[in-house]
Amino acid sequence: MPDTPVIDPAVLEILRCPATGSRLRQQGDELVALTDDTRRYRIQGGVPRLLKDTE
Repeated sequence: MPDTPVIDPAVLEILRCPATGSRLRQQGDELVALTDDTRRYRIQGGVPRLLKDTE
């Protein structure tokens, strides 16, 4: 099984949750919003998929 890619900390400083605007932290193969841990975004092929849910 391949290792989970680590997102560069400098990139994490720039990225924001598209729904809340909060900073993100990496948890395994997902980025999680700091202000709302139900907001999770998968990392696929080393690329964060920051797509807001359509409701």
